[in-house]
Amino acid sequence: MKVVADLHIHSKYSRACSRDLELPKIARTCEIKGIDLVATGDFTHPAWFASIENELEEEASPGLYRLKMDNPPKTHFVLATELALIYREGDRARRLHMMVQAPNIEAAKKMNELLGARFNLKSDGRPILGLPVYELIKICLDINPQFLIYPAHIWTPWFSVFGSKSGYDSFKDCFKDQVGHIYAYETGLSSDPEMNWRVSELDKLTLLSNSDAHSLPNLGRECNVFELSGLSYKSLYESMRDKTGMSYTVEFYPEEGMYHFDGHRDCGFGSTPSETKRQGGLCPVCKKPLIIGVLSRVEELASRPEGFVLPGAPGFKKLIELDKIIAAASGVKSRTSRKVKQIYDLMIAELGSELDILTEKPIEQIAAVANPLIAEGVRRVRDGKLSIKPGFDGQYGEIAIFDDGELPERRQKRLF
Repeated sequence: MKVVADLHIHSKYSRACSRDLELPKIARTCEIKGIDLVATGDFTHPAWFASIENELEEEASPGLYRLKMDNPPKTHFVLATELALIYREGDRARRLHMMVQAPNIEAAKKMNELLGARFNLKSDGRPILGLPVYELIKICLDINPQFLIYPAHIWTPWFSVFGSKSGYDSFKDCFKDQVGHIYAYETGLSSDPEMNWRVSELDKLTLLSNSDAHSLPNLGRECNVFELSGLSYKSLYESMRDKTGMSYTVEFYPEEGMYHFDGHRDCGFGSTPSETKRQGGLCPVCKKPLIIGVLSRVEELASRPEGFVLPGAPGFKKLIELDKIIAAASGVKSRTSRKVKQIYDLMIAELGSELDILTEKPIEQIAAVANPLIAEGVRRVRDGKLSIKPGFDGQYGEIAIFDDGELPERRQKRLF
C-alpha cells in the first residue's frame, strides 16, 4: 500500500516553533496535505509526552497511533524525536542532530527515564545532550532492538554528521562500532538525492527526506512515499532497515534551503564552491572565513562526478508548497494572507489533497477550479522552470515562479 510519511517534525515545545503545533492540528493539516504517517516529534519533552499519552491511542498494529476521538483524521502517528548531541572527541567539539524513532510508547518512556536522569529534557523539545552518538545508539538498542536511529539533515554546517563546522568525513568515523545499526539518513532541505548519490558511502542506506517542520504550513514540504506491505511500525522499520519499499521522495528545491551556498548573511554575500576557492575561503566584505554550505561540502566528500545517477535508486519530485504558488500567482507577498487561504481551501475542497494537486491533478483541471495562472505555476514547479537565488548562512533562498510582467496586478500598476 502507498504510504506518504513525514518522519521529522517538531511540537510547540521546541524553540522557534509555532504554538499551533498540537496533535489534533497536526493530524488535520496532514490530512489536508495528503500525509498518511507523521512523526509526533519531541517525545522526550515531558509535557509533550503527556499529550501523546493522553491524546493518542495505539492502533491494532503495534507502534502506530491515532487521535482518541470520534471520527479522527486519517493521519497516523509514529513516535519520533530529534536530539542535539554536543560532545568532545579528540581535539574537536562535535555537534550532531540525530533522529530517533521508538517502536512503542513503553520504549519511548524508558528512554525518557534514562536520559532524564542525566539531562534536562524540559528545556526544549529538541534537548541538548552531552552524549557521544555511539553511546546514544547503545542506550536505544538496549531498550528495544527496533529503535531506529539515523542522522538528521546530514550536510548542514552546524549540527550534522557531515557538517563543515563540527562533523566528520565518514559515517565510520562518527558512529564507530555502532555504524552497522545506522540504516538511513536524512538529506535536509539544502540537498537533494542527486547530490547525495555522489557519495558512495551512502549507497547502502535508505535516503529520507522530511520536512523538519516548525509550523503547520511546512508539514510535508519534504516527505517520503513508501510502498509497504501494510501500515505498521514493523513494515516501516523493515523498509528502512532493508532499503526496500521506497517509491520516491518529495523534495524542497535545494537552492531554497538555508545552507545551499557558502556565504555570510550579515555581509549579504553568497558564493558557489568555485567562487569560494577563488576568494581563498574568505568573505570579500569582512575578510573573515565564509560559512561553508552544503554544495561545497558535498563537493569535498564526493567520490563521483556531478550528474551521477545511482542505479536502482528511488525517484524524487521537487515541489514548492501550494500556498506559495497561489501567493506568487496572486501577487501577494504572504502565503498566510486571507486571499491565499480562500483559494487554497477551495482547491483542497474541489481537487483533493495538496500533494495530489501538486503531483497528479491535470493542469487543465487545476485551471478550471483556481485560475490559469495558478495552474501555470504548478506546471512550472513540476517542470523546474524557476528562477532561484540560492540560500546561504541560515538565509532561505528566493524562488521566482513568475516575472513581474506576467502578473496582472503588477502590469496594471506599471500602467499608472
